[in-house]
Amino acid sequence: MLSNSKGYPIDLNADLGEGGANDAALLQLITSANIACGGHSGDQSSMHTAVRLALASGVNIGAHPSFPDRKHFGRQPMIISDQELLASIYQQINSLKAVCDSLGAKMFHVKPHGALYNLAAFNERLGLLLIETIKRIDPSLKLMILAASPLVQLARQQGLDVIEEAFADRRYLHNASLAPRQMQGAVIENDTQALEQVELLLGNKPLPTLDGALLRLKADSICIHGDSEHALSFAKQISARLTA
Repeated sequence: MLSNSKGYPIDLNADLGEGGANDAALLQLITSANIACGGHSGDQSSMHTAVRLALASGVNIGAHPSFPDRKHFGRQPMIISDQELLASIYQQINSLKAVCDSLGAKMFHVKPHGALYNLAAFNERLGLLLIETIKRIDPSLKLMILAASPLVQLARQQGLDVIEEAFADRRYLHNASLAPRQMQGAVIENDTQALEQVELLLGNKPLPTLDGALLRLKADSICIHGDSEHALSFAKQISARLTA
């Protein structure tokens, strides 16, 4: 079960350690942090800072591994062998785990980033590779992944606990995938629309998708992208709603 240090009715998470200026402020508003660990962003210094701040804020700490592709911030598919990808993800998660161990913190979950997140949610081979890597490191780690995606059931069948995640700042397609960022309207950029989406999620009401459908999602956690210029504003508004 997700521990929730702020008494919210649902977990609120953000991706941190990606060079954003608002990490410390976001940690006062969220309940779970996904910390970049060297694939798309992050290094020993940023991981140490993020873990120390998360520990002080009582926030669940998670690894945020990606394709090893800093050039594209891990947001594009990458041609890489399964063996190389497994080794990279293993190294990324273990890097954060080592930082956690050194600071007396416990790593709680793993949330893949960007293209790895989107592809693994629907690609069984990538999903199994991710599951295998997590289980090698610590089978008690939870997998945070796209709500209602095939990977949810696959991970549970393989013995992992799953945190089903929905997004405050992204639109969806009818199959529960995130609308591609290049699609008009895919990224939510104002407080009102973000709050409207959160209200629908909290009320278990269907979300309008960009391809004209209605999608009902059951989520354990709601995400805000920490590198967004709107992240802090969204977090403040959503936090106020969750404590109302």
